Amino acid sequence: MRRINSLYGRIGFLRRVPENSTKQSHNTFLASLSFSTDGAYGGGGGGEQNSSRVKIFDRDLKRIHRDRAAWLSRHKTDTFVDAVAENLLDRLEDCKKSFPSALCLGGSLGAVKRLLRGRGGIEKLTMMDTSYDMIKSCRDAQDDSHDNSIETSYLVGDEEFLPIKESSVDLIISSLGLHWTNDLPGSMIQCKLALKPDGLFLAAILGGETLKELRIACTLAHMEREGGISPRLSPLAQVRDAGNLLTRAGFSLPGVDVDEYVVKYKSALDLIEHLRAMGETNALLQRNKILNRETALATAAIYESMFATEDGTIPATFQVIYMTGWREHSSHPEAKRRGSATVSFTDLQKQFGGQS
Repeated sequence: MRRINSLYGRIGFLRRVPENSTKQSHNTFLASLSFSTDGAYGGGGGGEQNSSRVKIFDRDLKRIHRDRAAWLSRHKTDTFVDAVAENLLDRLEDCKKSFPSALCLGGSLGAVKRLLRGRGGIEKLTMMDTSYDMIKSCRDAQDDSHDNSIETSYLVGDEEFLPIKESSVDLIISSLGLHWTNDLPGSMIQCKLALKPDGLFLAAILGGETLKELRIACTLAHMEREGGISPRLSPLAQVRDAGNLLTRAGFSLPGVDVDEYVVKYKSALDLIEHLRAMGETNALLQRNKILNRETALATAAIYESMFATEDGTIPATFQVIYMTGWREHSSHPEAKRRGSATVSFTDLQKQFGGQS
């Protein structure tokens, strides 16, 4: 478990930075539409097929949240987001092979690009997000840094309908983004199909224990003030589901591990501001669009009374699930066919049992 002192408790009023006119570089591509991978999970005709699936999140609202987050986080670094991105990118140092072409999906795009620092041997990087403002913010940040070590292109697209050709990239990275998709298994299948053979998929998503303190405070406040509960926080995947998701998507050599981060804030309002700056506020389709003022104040009061620490701050837990998977390749080890063993456990026990 890691503890992080949030900077958001010391941030005052955040002004919207006026948009500066910028010129597109020769290696920048901005698209305004997204579509499904040809031949991938979901096929063509994305709109018609998507209407038959269960929808939990309002993707249009989530895009608006991302637009707002692009402005709130402009020219700022987030300790928690950077820690997750750094931990995810550390896995590239364990790989002996290089990944010339990479795709970065949604979430903390800026942190991933800034913290790569040559890891993975990436030569061409495509950064994709549903939000045009977020993409523009990432592009402006690169222009300001004058870092041209990696040829970078930018794409506005949707993770649910991945606009990437099959077998076209060596590496896909998603840091804190995929947990907002309505069809997470389908998105992961599309990611696998977009990878070349022996390509690597790295993802970090928020787990079910995230913001457990806020969930408790919200529930108690709603029951006290409104006589019932209303969904204010989105459902998140459990740790036991992550391995099944990788297997269902068809990844080989799947790996899952979990980390918990405890971020401290001066108040519950600072926590909400931090969630807004990350683009992590409520986007449920079945949400109550009106939050009663008395309920909000009661939530903050209950949060502080139940979870405040001795130094006067309040903690918030973020559970992060890291997932690793490879697209199948002949070089990967495979389990032997059932019944193909030539030595029985009885013989092994006779041979080595006396040595224990």
